[in-house]
Amino acid sequence: MPPPSDPGRAAWGLLAALTALNVLSYVDRQLVVTLAPLLMADLGFTRAQVGLLVGASFIVVFAVVTLGFGAASDRGSRPRLIAAGLAVWSVGILLTGAARGFWPMALLRALVGVGEAALAPAALSMLGDRFPRSRLGLANGVFYAGIPLGFAISFALAGWIGPWLGWRACFFALGACGLLAVAAVLRLPDPPRHGVGAKAAARPSLGPLVRVLARTLAERPILLLISLAGAALAFASSSSQHTITWLVQERGLPYSRAAFLSAAVLALAGLAGSLGIGATTDAWRRRRAAGRLLALALLGAAGLSCAAAFYGLPPFSPLFVPCWFLAQAWMMGWFGSLLAALDEQAPADARGTVIGFGLLAVNLLGVAPGPWVTGILGDRFSLTRGLFASLAVGACGLLVLVAAARKEEAAA
Repeated sequence: MPPPSDPGRAAWGLLAALTALNVLSYVDRQLVVTLAPLLMADLGFTRAQVGLLVGASFIVVFAVVTLGFGAASDRGSRPRLIAAGLAVWSVGILLTGAARGFWPMALLRALVGVGEAALAPAALSMLGDRFPRSRLGLANGVFYAGIPLGFAISFALAGWIGPWLGWRACFFALGACGLLAVAAVLRLPDPPRHGVGAKAAARPSLGPLVRVLARTLAERPILLLISLAGAALAFASSSSQHTITWLVQERGLPYSRAAFLSAAVLALAGLAGSLGIGATTDAWRRRRAAGRLLALALLGAAGLSCAAAFYGLPPFSPLFVPCWFLAQAWMMGWFGSLLAALDEQAPADARGTVIGFGLLAVNLLGVAPGPWVTGILGDRFSLTRGLFASLAVGACGLLVLVAAARKEEAAA
């Protein structure tokens, strides 16, 4: 049976708890970005090294392990899986505060990636079992509101604690908070799995993981198109994490001002984007089969256009902050709706595995290389040029989204 049309109070409570965990995960992973100017001054990191810490050293491990956790979430206790991941990533964050060079910090970022990889596939699978398809875009949008809220809190903490107690104190405080939350996560309810029998829920893979993925992608190639589109969009979105360094080094803003301004824009624009894009794609999906993907493509075209204007404007322009706001609303808001499209296209007995594969593609092909390539271009030319290049990759993703939408319309 599918989830009930009225999710009920328990479903919204579960969503709130999982969103809080997602907020914490993005606060933790974003700390390197928000503290980048301080790390560069104290430890001598280059822009490319910061890009590697933000991207490859974290995301490569995160992406690969996510696929395994996706499969595990199809057959084991999802709250226990999330709790174990939370403990691992919190230890990694705590120890990062003691790192004294690039390689120790890179290894600890990999450990954080292992822990955080457990959250998304298990949480999204739980939401898919609690919410009907007509509400799933909004539910995922609320969950991924953790991205802007986490980023904003991270910027605010860094702008406050960093200049006062030093960048290491930020890592110590966040690691301790995560470890204290493990016991509460273990008490979360694991909703019954819809669309699969007890036997299938216990053993959904029907063989090795690679065979399951090969079979699923062969039967539903639209899943591959959606994942590739997400990777290209993530390249542009993750590259925008260099914005605070760009504001300080190429637009001349003081660090604290840039941090607090970033926190305000990311919080407000990110929430508006996550909830607005989620609700809009749900509404379009109710009208036509490919409505969710078409809405994403149209909103993406507007969002990338605003990002191009933002990167090209001087900070004293009256359009600087409005364009920044609209660009961040897109950059922070599309992810939940794209994963909702994957979820509704996936077989019922392999949703966690499909979500894990989608996250693998998005993170390995988009999030990992995006900040690194942009940082290399920033070191060689300018961050402005690197950020513009990232938007060209994002535009390619919109074209793939349109191709996926046409395929879905043809199959309807």
